[in-house]
Order: sequence, then C-alpha cells, then structure tokens
Amino acid sequence: MIALVRTRTLRALRDAVSQAETETAAARAEAAQQQSSSELATDSAIRAETVLEEQRAALAQAAVDVARREGELETLRAQSLLDTEDRQALRTLLRTVRKQNARADRVYVLFRFGELHSVHASWDAAEIAAEAEGAPRDGWTSPTTCCGGSPTPASEVAWRIRLVPLGGTR
Repeated sequence: MIALVRTRTLRALRDAVSQAETETAAARAEAAQQQSSSELATDSAIRAETVLEEQRAALAQAAVDVARREGELETLRAQSLLDTEDRQALRTLLRTVRKQNARADRVYVLFRFGELHSVHASWDAAEIAAEAEGAPRDGWTSPTTCCGGSPTPASEVAWRIRLVPLGGTR
C-alpha cells in the first residue's frame, strides 16, 4: 500500500514534530531545573533539621548548666552566710578574750558567815553565786553596824560581798 502525502501535510507534520521536540527539550530542561531546585530544597531542609537538633542539644546543655550554676550559687550563698556568722562569732570571742585579758583592777569576794566562799569579777556575779547557794534575792545592803557604831562581825552575817582592789598600793 502506497500512501500519498501532500507536501503541505508533510511540512506541517515535520513542523509539528520539530515543535514537539522543542517543547520536549524545554520540558526536560524545566524538569531538570525543578529536580535541581527540589534537591536544593531537600538539602536545605536536612541542614535546617540538623541545625535545629544541634540547637536543641545546646539548649538542653544550657539548661543543665544553669541548674548546676543555681545549685552552686545557693551553696555559695549558704557558705557566705556561714562565713558571716563565723566572723561575728570570732568578733564576739575576740571581745570576750580582750575583756578577760584586760587586767582586772578589783575583784568581789563573797563571804559566807565570815568564811571565804568565792571570788568574782563583778558584784552581780557574786550576787548570782550567792543566790545559787540559797541566799535571798533581795536584802543586799552595806554592812550594818551593831551596838556602839561598830560593824557587825562577819561571822554573824550570812552572806557578804567585799570589794578588794588588786595591783599596787592604793
């Protein structure tokens, strides 16, 4: 079978094939470009996910560091308070030692019925010691005098405190 084709039809078919080939080439180029763009987008997404994971890990580590630092801060605050208390206690001890090392110029001697009972740094300390032994809390007075203006003998007074100067002659 022989087919007769007109030249015009043949030309039109050739033009259509040529145009179809051009469109196919353009579509292939566009498909390659889209494929390249898709690959770039995929790579960018992968990199973004990687960076996101790294940032999350860094955030988690930062949270751990912050918690550790807060614990250290609390410990340091507590230590600072203890140091302050220690310094205050040392100051108090130093004052006490200085007072005790200061040379006393007098003592208060506590007598019971004329017998030496104890020696104290202050009148109040002597009274407290006598009260601890049963002396009345009130009635502390200067030595009384008996008949004729002479002082009452020490052996007749239950509790008596006398100031005794220390050191050189006065």
